[in-house]
Amino acid sequence: MNIAVFCGASSPKNEEYTAAARELGRSLAEGDHTLLYGGSNLGLMGEVSGEALRCGGHVVGVIPTLFSEDIIRSQAVTELVRVASMAERKEYLIAHSDAFVALPGGIGTLDEVSEVMVANQLQHLNKPMVLLNLDGFYDPFLNQLHVMHDAGFVRKGAETALHTVASVDEVIKLLAAAQQKSINLIN
Repeated sequence: MNIAVFCGASSPKNEEYTAAARELGRSLAEGDHTLLYGGSNLGLMGEVSGEALRCGGHVVGVIPTLFSEDIIRSQAVTELVRVASMAERKEYLIAHSDAFVALPGGIGTLDEVSEVMVANQLQHLNKPMVLLNLDGFYDPFLNQLHVMHDAGFVRKGAETALHTVASVDEVIKLLAAAQQKSINLIN
């Protein structure tokens, strides 16, 4: 499977996030999955991709040309895809992935997660979106989704298009189930 991992390009204060990024990279490589990600070698992006590469995995970095040529050339990946913009990067990741995993991250990560959720809700996609909710990182986001649902802005069933787990092991189990087509996202 091609698995897109959304996460921050910054180094987190919580070392649990860094350890989980490495574990996820290793698990994806060992499971013979292709990792697609935002192309940076910094922060959690660098941790997940670096570990996947160290473990012999196939890593596809998707990087906008707005970054300097030196930065683009410095990325350690199996394959580097250059796109014109951040929006095109997101489109490429969504189009070329079978499932999505979000580690902790910033506004860009939230944007990517939301884009996948909207596409699933509109039935343009039927692909798993998994939040790795380490140490309750995504609890405020999940609470906001409940507030939006209660206010009538999120359609009933949309919450089932999002899978929330607390460990990398649970991510891998969900991906295995998705690979066997046993996860139905759209009600």
